[in-house]
Amino acid sequence: MSLSYIQTTPAEQKALQKLSPFELKDTLISLAQTRAEKSTEIMLNAGRGNPNWTASVPREAFFLLGQFAITECKRNMYDAEGLAGVPERSGIGERFKSFLALHKEAPGAALLQQTYLYGIQQHNFNEDEYIFELAEAVMGNEYPVPPRMLKHIETVVHDYIIQEMCNNDKGTGKFDLFAVEGGTAAMCYIFDSLIENKLVKPGDKIALMVPVFTPYLEIPQLDRYKFDVVYIHAVGHNTDGRHTWQYPDEELEKLGDPKIRVLFAVNPSNPPSRAIAPEGMAKIAGIVKKHNPHLMIVTDDVYGTFVNNFHSLMSKLPANTICVYSFSKYFGCTGWRLGVIAVHEHNIFDKMLAELPAAARKDLAKRYSSLTLHPERLKFIDRLVADSRQVALNHTAGLSTPQQTQMFLFSMFALLDKENNYKQTAQALIHKRLKLLWDQIELTQMQDPLNTGYYSEVDIALWAEKIYGEDFLKWLKKKMQPTDILFRLAEKTAIVLLNGGGFAGPDWSVRVSLANLPTESYKLIGESMTEIMHEYVSAYKEETGKK
Repeated sequence: MSLSYIQTTPAEQKALQKLSPFELKDTLISLAQTRAEKSTEIMLNAGRGNPNWTASVPREAFFLLGQFAITECKRNMYDAEGLAGVPERSGIGERFKSFLALHKEAPGAALLQQTYLYGIQQHNFNEDEYIFELAEAVMGNEYPVPPRMLKHIETVVHDYIIQEMCNNDKGTGKFDLFAVEGGTAAMCYIFDSLIENKLVKPGDKIALMVPVFTPYLEIPQLDRYKFDVVYIHAVGHNTDGRHTWQYPDEELEKLGDPKIRVLFAVNPSNPPSRAIAPEGMAKIAGIVKKHNPHLMIVTDDVYGTFVNNFHSLMSKLPANTICVYSFSKYFGCTGWRLGVIAVHEHNIFDKMLAELPAAARKDLAKRYSSLTLHPERLKFIDRLVADSRQVALNHTAGLSTPQQTQMFLFSMFALLDKENNYKQTAQALIHKRLKLLWDQIELTQMQDPLNTGYYSEVDIALWAEKIYGEDFLKWLKKKMQPTDILFRLAEKTAIVLLNGGGFAGPDWSVRVSLANLPTESYKLIGESMTEIMHEYVSAYKEETGKK
């Protein structure tokens, strides 16, 4: 049979492939919506990573904590028109315990009770100071002080980061944390501060582990940076020729070049969703220590909680690494904008600042002179905070205190879940969807404990060759654009996926988000992809006369 008609021509597809996949997505959504309006199809947008679940218990605790804080405000002052006071420190710990006793059956009360005990027993917090910070924070009636992160909240979030990013290895040491508006803000702040503090300059050589979240591909090309990018490709294959999405030694050995100033990584990767294998981590650590000890590493580890016993590069090379973590995916809170930047208290960034040429140090001292009498001693992470507010507004910097409170409660929820029940449930949901997708695809799903399953990158070219042969693959590449299957899915079935090539993955691959659609939808997506592949095969046989 001939291929069914679609309105987007090969020439239009080729032009649109130049866009970021997140911009191309808008075109695909428009096509899918048109299809849905003209048929019984329901639009399925598997292009975004926004999860369709939420962590309910820490949110219940947030709202109950808010009720306590309101009673504290009214206790101080209250007018019938709704004008209230602010929380008072003295005796607030006892009043909090009384409030919990009165509301012990309320949703979130158990978590708040455990939260109180954790702070007192694990960290010997002063109960009035601890609860006063939380009450003020949830009310949002004060600026964040310190602006980098509230004191008690930082301590608890640090415990969470060590648990989840370092597999609870407390020997890794202490990290300073900066609470930020999600991973997006973290990326912007880090890129800018590296430049502002002359740790990198436009035109410098950096390394980027690919495939990767598209902004990491695009930001280095901006005029402000114009970095010389060395790509570290995840081109590992198993004995059957299937992708492992790991980094072969010859790729990692590129990092031995001392001219490479910064390594940017997303781990686990996006879209392949694979954590770097232990041998790969060891290889990177060995190369850095032996050949490139001043390599600065920025690792974005938002998906780390979806892999058991996860290790971030911050746990292997703590002095060299800036870790970016976002709470958005694991706890279903992209709208909260919750992220954190972690830098070890003993790090190469501070060391390199101290070793800059005298003229550069003088310029930087002038930049930060309004903040301290000794700007040369200002730590890199505190420069990040200042730079995030153009230095002059450092006194009003910091993530809003209600946001920090919810971040704290998410962290506490995970720390207190000793059996990892929430983690197992979230992982099971993702992997159920992954199985439903791949059960409909003619390639067998590879079992891999390093696979988060949050996204799945399906290599259409590999599928074509493995199942239907090299001649069919050659025909397909001659007749079609790599994105043709995306446009067919949108126009014929109202399904939206993204192009893997837009993430510096294989051109003929597509990315499926397993996070944001009803579970049974993934069976339909797999069936639709296979149906289009069969349509290609039928057209190939008709044209070539092959059986």
